Amino acid sequence: MVDYRIELVSVPVADAERSREFYGDTLGWPVDHDVRVHEGLRFIQVTPPGSACSIAFGEGISDMEAGSLRALQVVVSSADEAYEDLVSRGVEVTPVEDLAWGRFVHFADPDGNTWAVQELPQRSG
Repeated sequence: MVDYRIELVSVPVADAERSREFYGDTLGWPVDHDVRVHEGLRFIQVTPPGSACSIAFGEGISDMEAGSLRALQVVVSSADEAYEDLVSRGVEVTPVEDLAWGRFVHFADPDGNTWAVQELPQRSG
């Protein structure tokens, strides 16, 4: 069978520079690429630390409405540490929520694209 690896997800944004500042500076996610291909096409790629999948945003790269993505999720070893990290960076984040399928915090980027941050539940065996 062929391996299918998700390595890039496009995030629809209204202001590329504001999003670069949020993801790169505020969240501290490394900016892998920031290239203006031509007028109307700018490609910015960041990768969350520890992730094999990057996110891309910019100008002219998505037909989705800015802020319409509601399905992004990252997994961390500690929801409490993620919460503290996000708060210390000035990100508005929900309190840690304990559910049967994990512990979660949620935040949104400046356009309203939402992120779930999950600590997986302990598995026995």
